[in-house]
Amino acid sequence: MSKRITLKTEVLLEGLKFPESPRWHEDKLWFVDMEDYKVMTADLNGNTETILEISGRVSGLGWLPDNKLLVVSMDDNRLLRLDPEGVNMVADFNEFGPVLMNDMVVDKKGRAYVGNFGFDYLNDKPFAPTKLILVYPNGDAKVVADNMAFPNGTVITPDDKTLIIAETIAAKLTAFDIMEDGSLTGRRVWANLKSLAPDGICLDAEGGIWLAAPGRQRVARVLEGGKITHIVRVENDAYACMLGGPDRKTLFIATSKHTRDAGKIEFVEVDIPGAGLP
Repeated sequence: MSKRITLKTEVLLEGLKFPESPRWHEDKLWFVDMEDYKVMTADLNGNTETILEISGRVSGLGWLPDNKLLVVSMDDNRLLRLDPEGVNMVADFNEFGPVLMNDMVVDKKGRAYVGNFGFDYLNDKPFAPTKLILVYPNGDAKVVADNMAFPNGTVITPDDKTLIIAETIAAKLTAFDIMEDGSLTGRRVWANLKSLAPDGICLDAEGGIWLAAPGRQRVARVLEGGKITHIVRVENDAYACMLGGPDRKTLFIATSKHTRDAGKIEFVEVDIPGAGLP
């Protein structure tokens, strides 16, 4: 039986409110400070820039083929696009009846797969299953999966054929085949995680998935079927992770606790580079 490897992080940024949705794009780390209503970037020296600030909580990030930024506006359940003249709405999700739109992945064609809490988790309301919604670049939207248990962090494999999503409340990763029109089929369990409730996730070049596990003060690398190969321990809770850096071997981890300005971006070097999307 192979030994599980434990790694230790360093801190890139601190003093954030609630960092989430890290992405590596154009040689910088992009992320949201969810509770500070900002989209930000950071370089490897810890220099930051605020790209966008709106009037409510922000979550998932992605880019269209023309490199325009897409961002999820949580409180009003909308998908926004940053244009040269300002922010424009791409889609309004309220017709689908979701609660708190959340993380997403955007594919190479600019199609956004957007998850949501499905119930008012922040105010201790009872669990309710929900939908995964696909938004086309022109703003058309449709449900591509239902009966989802808090669809959260999502990846797309390098061949663009498979989408894998964290179902946080069900403590599992679920895979789908991606059809030509973006629809999903072939739903299956990719990994049962038992005591780990996955939040943000990212994919590496050997098919492993790094997942943040809130409540467990760790990030874990898991293989299809559920075997855990690596653990990264953090002082606070980890909510999201992303492989980036020049060779995509730097694992960035968004951590925080429910204390004002306790959020951090931490990092650790790993052996296997990132792959796929985001």
